[in-house]
Amino acid sequence: MSVDLIALAAPVVFFAYAIFGITGFGAAMVSMPVLIQFMPLQFAVPLVVLFDLVCTALVGIRNWRHVSIPELKRLFMWMLIGIGLGVAVLHKANSGWPLVLLGCFVLVVCVRGLRTTGGHNKPMAACWAIPFGLVGGVFSAMFGTGGPVYTLYLSRRFSEMDAFRATISVVILLSGVIRAIAFGATGMYSQSGILLAALSLLPACLLGLFLGSRLRPRFSPENLRRCIYMLLAVAGVGAIYRGWVTPI
Repeated sequence: MSVDLIALAAPVVFFAYAIFGITGFGAAMVSMPVLIQFMPLQFAVPLVVLFDLVCTALVGIRNWRHVSIPELKRLFMWMLIGIGLGVAVLHKANSGWPLVLLGCFVLVVCVRGLRTTGGHNKPMAACWAIPFGLVGGVFSAMFGTGGPVYTLYLSRRFSEMDAFRATISVVILLSGVIRAIAFGATGMYSQSGILLAALSLLPACLLGLFLGSRLRPRFSPENLRRCIYMLLAVAGVGAIYRGWVTPI
């Protein structure tokens, strides 16, 4: 990866992980639509996974007491199956229509969430962990965009934002570990320059995480929840764009 591309990618990575520092998720959603404009999808996805591993580990360890173990148990098996399916078809994906469907689904849920934010939403039933885990795993492996799916589920399971932020961070960490192992097994980390690019961009990633974590206490729980839905809406539009304009 050339110096020019590193210079282009650094501010994208910085901003994406500043968002992650505030909300506990969203880095891939923010960074991927931009990064794939000047690097291949098969390079960008495993690259961002490495940053996810570092940042989610830091956030998860610092906030471990807030993590919901029952929710992790509900999601993990289905997420694992979904990631396996996604990795199996990543190299063969030739159409962006699944991203269009994902984007439309996310937008619908976000509109409903923004209209009812501040009210007393009924918590989502735990059985929804099965489809959300499967779909999130598939999209995490194929496009690096499973975060919106996990977030939609967990944001409807928690009323306490610290618990949500800590749990979604660990979910993304587990997803990242599984994907990194799968990508390594399929040779994606043997691509020329990918590890050097990761090392070169890591400072921007960590600086963004630090800034976002410092800014997070300035957001009230209600404003933070609205920020999450708005970020998800932007991610939904980005997914539709990537699926429609730049088919894989």
